[in-house]
Amino acid sequence: MSDITEIVDSLENRVSRLLHKMEILKQANQKLTQKLADSEKAIQEKESVITDWEEKYNALKLANTMLGSSENKTETKLKINTLIREIDSCIAQLSE
Repeated sequence: MSDITEIVDSLENRVSRLLHKMEILKQANQKLTQKLADSEKAIQEKESVITDWEEKYNALKLANTMLGSSENKTETKLKINTLIREIDSCIAQLSE
């Protein structure tokens, strides 16, 4: 009977250690999940900042071209033509 008691005690100890390890792993998983969420949020914020800077850069490039810079003239002409077509389209829709 003492052998069975020792086996049961041993099993209880092992189960207790496993449950303790499982709890530690759950806590570590929660921390990592939170870290991942924070990192994803930071990445989104940085992507937003990058997009804003790209828009500002393009606007500055367009303004420089309009001021007489010879760089990107064809690109600027294409953008102006696109804007004119959009305005014409709006006027046509308003006329209907």
